[in-house]
Amino acid sequence: MENISVSLPDGSQREIQDGATAADLASEIGKGLSKAALIAEVNGEETDLSKVLPDGAVVNIITADSDKGLETLRHSTAHVLAQAVLELYPGATFAIGPPIEHGFYYDFAMPEGEKLTDESLQSIEDKMREIIAADQDFIRGEVSADVALEIFSDHPYKCEIIDAADTTEVSAPDAISYYRNGDGFVDLCRGPHVPSTGKLQHFKLMNVAGAYWRGDEKNPMLQRIYGTAWATKKQLKEHLYRLEEAAKRDHRKLANELDLLSFPAELGGGLAVWHPKGSQVRKLMEDYSRKRHEEGGYKFVYSPHIANAELFRTSGHLDFYAEGMYPPMEMDNGEYYPKPMNCPMHCLIYRAGTKSYRDLPIRLFELGTVYRYERAGTLHGLMRIRGFTQDDAHIFTTEETLADEIAHLLEFVISVLEAFGFKEFSFNLSTRDIQKSVGDDQIWDLATSALEEALNKHGLPFERKEGDAAFYGRKIDIDVSDAIGRSWQLSTIQLDFNLPERFNLRYINSSGERKRPVMIHRALMGSIERFFGVLLEHYAGAFPAWLSPIQVAVLPVANEHADYAESIVTQLEECGFRCEFHRADNPLGKRIRDVKTQKIPYVLVAGSDDVSNGTVGVNPRGSEVERDVPLSEFIERLQSEVDNRQ
Repeated sequence: MENISVSLPDGSQREIQDGATAADLASEIGKGLSKAALIAEVNGEETDLSKVLPDGAVVNIITADSDKGLETLRHSTAHVLAQAVLELYPGATFAIGPPIEHGFYYDFAMPEGEKLTDESLQSIEDKMREIIAADQDFIRGEVSADVALEIFSDHPYKCEIIDAADTTEVSAPDAISYYRNGDGFVDLCRGPHVPSTGKLQHFKLMNVAGAYWRGDEKNPMLQRIYGTAWATKKQLKEHLYRLEEAAKRDHRKLANELDLLSFPAELGGGLAVWHPKGSQVRKLMEDYSRKRHEEGGYKFVYSPHIANAELFRTSGHLDFYAEGMYPPMEMDNGEYYPKPMNCPMHCLIYRAGTKSYRDLPIRLFELGTVYRYERAGTLHGLMRIRGFTQDDAHIFTTEETLADEIAHLLEFVISVLEAFGFKEFSFNLSTRDIQKSVGDDQIWDLATSALEEALNKHGLPFERKEGDAAFYGRKIDIDVSDAIGRSWQLSTIQLDFNLPERFNLRYINSSGERKRPVMIHRALMGSIERFFGVLLEHYAGAFPAWLSPIQVAVLPVANEHADYAESIVTQLEECGFRCEFHRADNPLGKRIRDVKTQKIPYVLVAGSDDVSNGTVGVNPRGSEVERDVPLSEFIERLQSEVDNRQ
C-alpha cells in the first residue's frame, strides 16, 4: 500500500499509509497521544478520529487539555445524558443538547405524568455511568433529509430541526448527519464526538430547569438538565468546590442576611430597594468614584431620566437598540422613552456652545440611572437588572490625541479597580458585526488602530471578541478575576465616530477649521448595582474596613461597663468611624457570635480592666483576639487601614 504525507502543527511531516485515519496517526506519534486523543482538526476542520486522512493534509490531534477538546467532551456527555433519559423514561423525547461554559445541557419533553426533578438526577447519572462503562463507540452516519425524518419520526423537535431551512448544525453539505451508539440510540448531530463513551468519566448532573423551545416563550416549555464535565477528576472536584463557594457568596443571599437591599415583589422584577447598610456601602463607592473623577479632570453633569423619541432616533438607538428599551409613553407633544443610555444627552451638553481644540479633551461624568428592558427569564439579582446607575463618562477628543487619551483611560480604570481589591485583569478587543453597525470602514479601522496602540503601549495582552462591538464603535472590555477565580466583565472603553456625526458635534482646530471630535464612551464600574453585587460576592460579604457599612461593634462585658463602652463609640464616631453599640442583654459569647454573622471588621469588648486602663479587647474578623489594647492605638491602626484601603 502506498504512503501519503501529512503535516503536523509544528510544521513537521509524517509518512503514513494511504487510508490511515486520524486515530492511526495519533498511535504512530505515541501511546500517550493515542490515549488522550478525542478528535482531530484536518485542514482546519474538526472531525472524528475515524476520519481517513487525505494526502497533504495538515492534521492537529485534539485532546481534553484544549478548549476544543473539552467542548467535544462536554458535547459527547450531553449525548449520553439524552441516551440515559430516553432509556429511563419511555415516551420521552429530546430537543437540543449543546456544550456550554463549564458543561452542557439537554432539553426534554417528558411523557404525561412524568416530571424531572433534582431528585431524578442520581438515577440518570447512574444510567449514564452504565453507558460510559460499556465504552460504546460513537458511529457517524449521513442520510437524506427524508430518511432522517423517518429515523426521528417519534421526536418532533428533531424533525423540526431537519425541516428547518438551515440545517448546518446537523448536516454535511448534501446530507443530514447523525451519531449512533449502544443498542440503537441515535442522535441528530453534526459532530465531531469522542471515539467512545469510555472517554467520558468525570461529570456530574447539576440541576433541572424549565426552558422554552428555541428560547421563545410562545413555544412549549421543556425540561432542561444541566451538567458539568471535565477532563480529570481533579478538575471536576475543583469546579464543584468553586460552585459551592459561589453559592455561599451569592449576592442575593448575602444581601438579605446582611440587611443590605431587597427585591420586593411589589416593585416588579429587576428592581431593588437599598436598605441603610447597603446604601452606606453604595455611598462610599460613589463618593470614591466622584473623588477620583474630580482628580482626573472630569466635569460633572446631570441629565433627565426620560427623553423625547426624536433624541433616540437621532442617536440610532431606536434603530439598533429598541428591543432593549421600555415602551414609549404617549405625551401631548410626542412619545417619550425612559433612557437606556446617557450618551445622547451628553452629546447635547457638548453641543451647547462653540468648542476649540484648546478645550479638548472634554471629559463629562455622570452617575446616571438608566432603564433597560430585560426579559424576566434573564433577570439575576443585581447582575441583570432593569433599572441601574452607570458611572458613565464620555470624553470628546481629537483624532490626534485619541491614542494618548485611551492610554490615560486604561491607567485610570485599572487604578480604580485595584482600589476596590481587584488585582487580576484580562482585556478583550471587540470586532465589528457589519450587519449591526454603522459608519464607514476607514473610521472603524482608525478605531481599531487607536485601541490596539493603547493596549500595546501598556504591554497589555488582549483577545478579540468577534462581532461584539456596539453598533457605533469598537471597544475594550476589561474583565476582573474575583477571590474564587471567576471572571467578571466590568469596565468598557468604547470609541464612537458615529454619534458626533449624528449630533453634528464640532470643534475649531488650530487652523480655524471646523472638525469632528471623537467620542469615547467609558463605564468604569459598568453599573453601580452590578459592581456592588460583584464586590459582595468577591468579599463574601466581608467588606474591607473602608467599605464596610459598620466598621466597629462595641460590646460591654456586663451592664456595669456600658458607660465606658458607650464612650468608646462616641470617640470612634468623632473620628469618623461607623459603629454599633450592643447592650449586655445576652451572654457575651452569644453577642460576639451574633455580631460576627454580620461580618463587621472589628468587635471591641470592654471589661473592668479596660475601664480602669483605657483599653479594649480587639476581636478582628478572621484574626486572633488581642487583649488590653490602648484605645488610641486601635484608632490609629484603624485609621491607617481605612486611609490605605487595605
